[in-house]
Amino acid sequence: MIYNQKGFKVEKGLITLSHKYNKVPLAFEIPENYVFGKVYQVSIFYDGDNYYLSVVHEVPEESYLDNGLYQAIDLGITKTVTAINTHGMFHEVNNPRPDKYWNPKIDAIQSKRDHCKKGSRHWKQLHKAMNKRIKKRKNQIKDIQHKQTRKMVNNTRANTIIVGDLDVKEMPKSKKATSGLNRSTQNNGYISRFIRFLTYKAALAGKKVIEIDERNTSKRCYVCGKEHDMPLWKRTMECDCGNVIDRDRNSAINIMLRYLSQNARWQGYQQFVDNLRKTGLSVPKLEVHSQEAPSAREG
Repeated sequence: MIYNQKGFKVEKGLITLSHKYNKVPLAFEIPENYVFGKVYQVSIFYDGDNYYLSVVHEVPEESYLDNGLYQAIDLGITKTVTAINTHGMFHEVNNPRPDKYWNPKIDAIQSKRDHCKKGSRHWKQLHKAMNKRIKKRKNQIKDIQHKQTRKMVNNTRANTIIVGDLDVKEMPKSKKATSGLNRSTQNNGYISRFIRFLTYKAALAGKKVIEIDERNTSKRCYVCGKEHDMPLWKRTMECDCGNVIDRDRNSAINIMLRYLSQNARWQGYQQFVDNLRKTGLSVPKLEVHSQEAPSAREG
């Protein structure tokens, strides 16, 4: 049952619904550590052997202030996150890939199910078992993303987080797309959902996520600007200028430089370049990254 805007009351530590069970009003006690803002929706749903009450309510956001610290993020499949901050320090988060555990089990059950007559008792048993494993895979991936995004927001001093505007829906249409890549991005990647989680968690903490165009950030050398052919199996960028760097790190640096240059954050740009020099990385040429690029989109 779903109650949108009406059919419920939230008062005196209780959520009371308009429906009754055997003439007894349905009222649920709110735990002491829960404080709701304006409630928009209340729903009851059944999961397994238990009933749950879901409450959609307003959570106040902290005001955003640009503190001059930035963090650029390149999102991927093998590594969920490759991030670099204003100080030139990298932070990488590996993707545990629970789909690699569940996909073979799901495929095996699906193969057996497809050899049964649809709607038969055995077909129904296998179909139920397959859906159970699909749900477990989905829940594990979602739980991992919640934890990763929360940790990212809490552990950075930067109030501005820049991410690449990656269009996952367009990936399968690429000429270079493979079935393995499509399955990773569509069934495991959930990259767009990762960005949504990161955006609303950042807003609650008084921070902001800004998406910018990330075309060619993996192919373009951040030092000299030369573009290379970088198939997915090639994990290291090796340029004629002498720059040798992990492709994801190269992309994260390009995203940072692109944002700072196209938004005229020249002081932040110079500070970032100086910090790259201190960490031993090659220093980019300013004119390369002053090229026209699509404007940033705030999240």
